[in-house]
Amino acid sequence: MKDWGKIAEEISIWIKDYAEGNGIETLVVGVSGGIDSAVTSTLSAMTGMETVVLNMPIHQDPLQYELSNSHIEWMKSKWGNVESRDFDLSSTYDKFCSELREDGISELSLANSRARLRMTTLYAIAGSNNGIVVGTGNKVEDFGVGFFTKYGDGGVDISPIADLFKSDVYAIGEELEILKEIRETPPTDGLWGDGRTDEEQIGASYEELEWAMKEAEKPSESDISEREQEVLEIYMGLHTTNLHKMSRIPVFKLNSDDRGN
Repeated sequence: MKDWGKIAEEISIWIKDYAEGNGIETLVVGVSGGIDSAVTSTLSAMTGMETVVLNMPIHQDPLQYELSNSHIEWMKSKWGNVESRDFDLSSTYDKFCSELREDGISELSLANSRARLRMTTLYAIAGSNNGIVVGTGNKVEDFGVGFFTKYGDGGVDISPIADLFKSDVYAIGEELEILKEIRETPPTDGLWGDGRTDEEQIGASYEELEWAMKEAEKPSESDISEREQEVLEIYMGLHTTNLHKMSRIPVFKLNSDDRGN
């Protein structure tokens, strides 16, 4: 059995080593009320470095907002190095939408704009405090199905839990005694006003996606059920569609003749 307490300590040390090695003084984390941001912000606080956690509601589901606040208060009760900021970006988002809607901007693009407004806010705080933005994406989201917004929640400086499956994050969350309400609330990206869950959007649970991610790496297809085949198709479809998010930006390369060499 994995020692999740030890792994949590190792990740926290890794965050601190990276920050100090690059002359960074502050860790900045967006807190959403979900397990990923709760674990990431806690691991950041464990470094002993100044940790600024931001709650950035945009017409947020009240439950998500309250879970974020509860987690922040829990952190502040345990670590004296934690500061919090609350920025209600709803009016900013509304103004942004009012300027674009007449141009036929899709609802999905507007939803992703929520994540990009939050990213801009995180970097404003980080840039003003000699800080870095600490990412909250897990392995399935960041390298499996690409379930994140490009230059939104994908716009970060380091990704401490991006090699952890969602089940790993839950295991660390339990070890760190993250609030039970957060551990038991269905994951959601917080980009929609109706509070739709990740599973409702993707069509598969994280447990199923973890299986599919591992299955896709096998050299040959094993005997699988009809549901497993459906999940594997969902996984592969999203992985292919979102590969541009998970790959390096393409760069045109001049050949030697064009350079005049």
